Amino acid sequence: MHGPHAAYEIACFTASTACAAQELGGIHWGADSEDATALIVGAYRASGHRHERLLRALPPLLVVEEDAEVCAWLETAAADAARQSAGSQALMDRLLDWALVCTLRSWFEQAGDDAPGWYRGLADPVLAPALRSFHDQPAQAWTVASLAARSGVSRALFAKRFTQLMGRPPLAYLTECRLDEAAALLIDTDLTVAQIARSVGYADAFGFSAAFKRHKGQSPSRYRAAAAPAVPGALRSG
Repeated sequence: MHGPHAAYEIACFTASTACAAQELGGIHWGADSEDATALIVGAYRASGHRHERLLRALPPLLVVEEDAEVCAWLETAAADAARQSAGSQALMDRLLDWALVCTLRSWFEQAGDDAPGWYRGLADPVLAPALRSFHDQPAQAWTVASLAARSGVSRALFAKRFTQLMGRPPLAYLTECRLDEAAALLIDTDLTVAQIARSVGYADAFGFSAAFKRHKGQSPSRYRAAAAPAVPGALRSG
């Protein structure tokens, strides 16, 4: 039977009276008994909506086992951070970043063909150069031929490999990514529809709005309005 935890830390993302009343110290590393288990627990607060593509690809729970050398390094770093010497907070932040990236990468590699297409594409030697170019410059007027040129292969070979690995043709993927980015900008920024259209590669707001409505089922304006938080005490006309 597992006993209660012996020590813990409470940290809050935002200021609150309840949080301020808690004791935030007492972090330590190591166990008084070989039967005890020490855990490193971290939480991330999303600052926008660009993370949603990743979250949609993940199951509710991931369990990834690492080899003994990796775990030993992790324990050493955690123990050093727990001493709260100079630089401990920065070390713990980087430690959690490293653990998150390694966990996700290990899980995607273990998932094989079940990993999301965008991850497999970025790991593919043929598709990776083209995908990096597109994601670095989404507003550029990319074509299958120009993407294939970035990868150094023929247009036909690129299109075939892209469709097989990513599960959709190149231009369909580009459209999806552009409109997902546009959706995030509509929610997270005050940019106009015309500004967002240009930033994701559309020459005019009309063409962008038509494509957005086909993809999301709503016009950009309605999408932004639906995502806006309700104003307390606001009245609606009947």
